[in-house]
Amino acid sequence: MSLFAELRLIPFSRLTNGSRWRVEAMRSYSAPQLLWITKGQGRITVGGVTRGYGAHNAVFIPAHTMHGFEMTSQVYGTAIVFSGMPDMELPDGPHHLRIRDGAVQAELTILVESLQRELDGRRPESKRAIRHLAGLVSVWLDRQILLEEDGPRRPDSARRLASGFAALVEKDFRSAKSVSDYAAELGVTPTHLTRVCNRTCGRTASDLLAERKISEAQRLLADTRAPIKEIASALGYASPAYFTRAFQARAGASPTTFRKGH
Repeated sequence: MSLFAELRLIPFSRLTNGSRWRVEAMRSYSAPQLLWITKGQGRITVGGVTRGYGAHNAVFIPAHTMHGFEMTSQVYGTAIVFSGMPDMELPDGPHHLRIRDGAVQAELTILVESLQRELDGRRPESKRAIRHLAGLVSVWLDRQILLEEDGPRRPDSARRLASGFAALVEKDFRSAKSVSDYAAELGVTPTHLTRVCNRTCGRTASDLLAERKISEAQRLLADTRAPIKEIASALGYASPAYFTRAFQARAGASPTTFRKGH
């Protein structure tokens, strides 16, 4: 396994150079990641909860957690992707930390810069150094979570419900399950679930579900040669025609047009 398979550092400038839909679409990754934002501001949705972010914010996103990141070319920072590190001690849930202490900000920045030197330089014992530095990043993260307002806050019932819904969507969005099905599984009414999602992230429950399906459809259209009818079936749509209408309404182009452009 190469060093690059174990940990990756992705500057935000590389993310914003790509297609905007890839950055902002609701999606998830198979590896945990820590976003270290050093300049700029915007909004980020993680696990059904939307918050504003600014400079010196650290956002931890566990593996397989649905999220969307609003980002412009004026936002700077680094994504630390802990791929290939199953033994790394990292938080189980998402965290959004606002780091106000300059010394603590510098601590993480120095760790990121040290990781980058090890990844770039192919120095002796780089693999060992990278694993130790990644461990120090995880310690830094745990400390800030523990110190945040004298201990982590217990999320309110609305955020717990929204996070539960987002987790179920991430697990089952390829099925034909409706918002009513998800609400029943969570033990609430569809109306209550929609009200809560509106409160926590400014989207209805139907919007969150549709955005996750369409972002996956965009990825499949851009990155594979799978026929459109197969993509529609794989994402739980009743027919290719229904999928095409839903896709065009969300993406602003038909699946065929979108694929040609990417």
